[in-house]
Amino acid sequence: MLQRYFSPLVPFLAGWVILFLSPFQVLSVVNGIAQLLLFAIVVCLPTWRTGRMSYVDIGWPMGVALIGAITLLFTEGDPVRKALVSLAYLCVGLRMGLMAILMWWRGHLSRELPRYQYQRRRWERAGKENVTLAMQVEVLIQGLANASFLAVPALLMSANPDRTLHWLETAGLTMWLFFFVMETVADRQKLNFAREMRAQDKKRQVCNVGLWRYSRHPNYFAEWMVWNGLIITSIPSWFALLDQTSFVIWVALGAMLVFTSRLMYTTLVYYTGAVPAEYYSVQKRPDYAEYQQQTNMFFPGPVKE
Repeated sequence: MLQRYFSPLVPFLAGWVILFLSPFQVLSVVNGIAQLLLFAIVVCLPTWRTGRMSYVDIGWPMGVALIGAITLLFTEGDPVRKALVSLAYLCVGLRMGLMAILMWWRGHLSRELPRYQYQRRRWERAGKENVTLAMQVEVLIQGLANASFLAVPALLMSANPDRTLHWLETAGLTMWLFFFVMETVADRQKLNFAREMRAQDKKRQVCNVGLWRYSRHPNYFAEWMVWNGLIITSIPSWFALLDQTSFVIWVALGAMLVFTSRLMYTTLVYYTGAVPAEYYSVQKRPDYAEYQQQTNMFFPGPVKE
């Protein structure tokens, strides 16, 4: 009975064990404990007290920023490479984390966000009747993701002593920067659109301006590509690690990089991203069904006639 609740934790626990068996043993312990403490205080306790999981929007990105801080302070690789990857994680985490804190301060987390309301539908289909337990497991998954898969690019790069940046690292960081800006622009365009509609007293309008004209979720797509940029950037450091660990662990770390991309895609499209958001958008916005027919859901593309 309890297996259906706890089985989703297994891949993330396995990923953490791989890191523990790798040359990053100490850092994996430090990061793991830091992530669990962060989530216990910022997410798990508020979730238990309020019955809402929306606090994940604060805990997860601040955990990403925490990875950046840990790699900056406790690793001994090339200072330039370490600073670059740490800055990338700090920018990703703090941008979203500070926005979420602002939302909480303004009272927007006093109601469960739709993407977390949607989880209850999944639990019902899976036969999970203990909602309190299901919520705690769900939020812990986010913390364990930060303790395992999402930390791999940072750990690999920050441990690499090579003082020359590989062309793949330059390409990956350029890719990261481009899509980080794209995500920021997409969020700003939607915020400006919402403000303009409120000023005109127009309700339930569909944002189809700017980047939103070519993708129904350009911010989610850009977030996925941000992580793909970090993964590409870490590939040379992964190859450099071959002589420092067993072949099995080395292959496992490479598989974790691939899985990280898959994990973020699944999350941003199906888990807490596009699909849950659109389930409610179709119900609330009369023109959203037409928008779905004309515009790609995730990958940007031309408007369909």
